Parts: sequence; C-alpha cells; structure tokens
Amino acid sequence: MPEPQVFEHSIQIDASATTVERCLTDRALMHQWLNPALRCEPIDEWSTELGGRSRFVIQVPVVQPALNSVVVQREPGLIVWEFNGFFKGRDRWECNPELQGTRLLNRFEFAIPNPLIRFGFNTFAATWTRDDMQAQLRRLKRVAETVYRKM
Repeated sequence: MPEPQVFEHSIQIDASATTVERCLTDRALMHQWLNPALRCEPIDEWSTELGGRSRFVIQVPVVQPALNSVVVQREPGLIVWEFNGFFKGRDRWECNPELQGTRLLNRFEFAIPNPLIRFGFNTFAATWTRDDMQAQLRRLKRVAETVYRKM
C-alpha cells in the first residue's frame, strides 16, 4: 500500500458548533455545500452515527465511481468517515467552538492502491481536489451562517 496523502483545511465560521455539525449530518443541508458533482446516498437508512453507511458517487459521464463509507468515529462535533473504493482512507470533520463561532477542520487522509489510478489522480486531479475542498468549506460556511442567522 502506498504512503497516505493528507489534505487538510480549516475555516472560521460565524455560527455555533451545533449548527455547523448539523450541516454535516443533515443530508438536505449537506447537498447545499457538497460539490455538485458528488451525490451522497445512504446505504440502508441515512445516519451519521457510529456505523452509519453511505456511498459517495462521483457523477461524471460514462462511469460513476463510488466510494463506500462508514462512520468509524463519532463524538459531539466530530465525524470521521472511512472510505473504501478507488480511495482508501478517512475524511475527518471536526467542529471546534471558539469565542467567535466555530473553527471547522476537514482532514482527508487517503491512499490509492491502484498505481494507474494513483498516477492519474496525482497528475490530473490532486490540485483540483485540494481546491474543491477549500471551495466546499466556503460553501459550508455560507450555509451554516445562513442557518444560524435564521435561528
């Protein structure tokens, strides 16, 4: 197995940690900030509790690669999804309350076992993935702050 890669980003959000966490657990809110090329589907019933299973489908023409995930760590303000598919790894979302809102940390740690897919990802998609993670955090910030102001 190749060495894992780590992409980590954080953002300051002017909303409570519970509101930010709700944006991670409520599928309707999640689809407001998730990349439009991704679709998140529950396996069985939707759950972000420990053991909750879902599938993230990349909606690209011809093929629709999917990552199956399971929640492997869950505490208030923390959700860690473990992925299996063409990526193997973990996606950690951590809400840290601060005096002025919440610091949200997203850490994506992964390996790509298939050397051909790994080469393609590193050559063509790694920069896009990093940029997309930052864009998702900005969209999540807008959603959370809007929800928080309406409360």
